Amino acid sequence: MAEIELNDVTKRYPDGTEAVKQMNLDIADGEFMILVGPSGCGKSTALRMVAGLEDITEGELLIGGEVVNDLGPKERDIAMVFQSYALYPHMTVRENMGFALKLAHTPKEEIRQRVEEAAKILDLTEQLDRKPANLSGGQRQRVAMGRAIVRQPAAFLMDEPLSNLDAKLRVQMRAEVSRLQNRLGTTTIYVTHDQVEAMTLGDRVAVMRAGVVQQAGTPRELYDHPENLFVAGFIGSPAMNFMPATIHGDRIELPMVEAKLTDSVRRRVRDGELIAGVRPEDFEDAALVAEDRRDRGAVFTTTIEVVEWMGSELYAHFSIAKGGIDAEELRELAQESGTDELGGEEADRVIARLDAASRIREGNEAELWLDLSKLHFFDLDSSEAITSREPAAARA
Repeated sequence: MAEIELNDVTKRYPDGTEAVKQMNLDIADGEFMILVGPSGCGKSTALRMVAGLEDITEGELLIGGEVVNDLGPKERDIAMVFQSYALYPHMTVRENMGFALKLAHTPKEEIRQRVEEAAKILDLTEQLDRKPANLSGGQRQRVAMGRAIVRQPAAFLMDEPLSNLDAKLRVQMRAEVSRLQNRLGTTTIYVTHDQVEAMTLGDRVAVMRAGVVQQAGTPRELYDHPENLFVAGFIGSPAMNFMPATIHGDRIELPMVEAKLTDSVRRRVRDGELIAGVRPEDFEDAALVAEDRRDRGAVFTTTIEVVEWMGSELYAHFSIAKGGIDAEELRELAQESGTDELGGEEADRVIARLDAASRIREGNEAELWLDLSKLHFFDLDSSEAITSREPAAARA
C-alpha cells in the first residue's frame, strides 16, 4: 500500500487544451478515493497520469513518497481495472487471473496460491476452470478485479469498472467492490461519472469540473456542505432544486412562499438577492409533518403536475415562477443530465421527495412543507456557497 500525492499536476495537450489544471490531492495509505464529475471533466486523464499512461505536463506525482513522473507504468507498482473486462477468451479464469504473474516469471506454485486466494475473496472458486464466454457480466468483472488483486500492488486504479453492467448488477457489484477494498485495505483511486456510485463507495470523493477539483471531502461533507453551485447540483439524487431568493432581515422570499428564517440560517446569510438551493428530501407533505417540526419550516400550496411513486417514497413535481438564474454551472449540469431542469427554460421545475404515505394526487392542489433550516444559499455572481458551514461559534 502507498500514499499518492498530486501536487499542482497539470495535463496540457499540444493544441493548448488543459485537461487537468493544477490538481492537488493527497490520498492516504489505504484510502478509497473517488474521482467524480461529468464527461470530459478530466477525471480519467488524472487517473491515467497516476498510472503512467499519460505524461504529466507540470507538477509532481508521488507514490509512497517517491516522485514517479519519469517512471513507466510497470515501475509504479499499480494495477488497473478498466471499463472493459479485457479478458483473453481462449484462457480459463485461472489462466486470465494468473497471466501477469506468469509474464513476470513468478513460480507456478505461488501463482496457484495467489489466484486461489483471490478467487476465494471474489467468490470465483467454482469458476476457475471456465472460459469468459461462460460467465455473467458480473463474474467477468470480478475476474478482471482478481487479475489486479493477484499482483498485490501498492495501489488499485479503477476506471468506471461497473459502467458496462446493467442496473441490478451495478448495485450488487458496488457492494462487492466496497467489501473488497475494506478487506484488502489497498489504496484505491476509482473514477466514475455516477454520483450515486461515488457517494456509496468512497472514503472521500473529489468532484471535478473542467479539469479542476471543485471540492474533496467525505460523502456527507459534500452533501451537507457543498462549496459551490456545481457540487451542490451534482451531488444528490434527485438533484438539488435552485431558485431565486431575497433576504430582508429575518424574512426570506422564495417563488412559492414567504417566511421567517430560522435563527441558525439568519446568522449565516446577508440581506439581498441570492440563489437558494433546496434538496428534494427537504420537502414533505404538510399533513405528515409532526407538530414539533412544523415551526422550523413553512407550508405552501401548489398544484402537483407529476407524481412518481417509487414504492418507499414518491417524487412530486411542481412549478414555480421563472427565476432567470443565469449560472454557467447550472447550464453545465443541465447539459450533463440531458435536461434543462436545473436552468434555462425549465428553471421553474421543482422536485419534492415525499413520504410514501402521502395521499397527494397528480393534477390536484396540495399543501407541502419546506424545512427552512436545511436551505443552502449561493452568491449570484461567484456561485460560491454562502452557508456551506456554520461559524465555529455556532457549532461549538
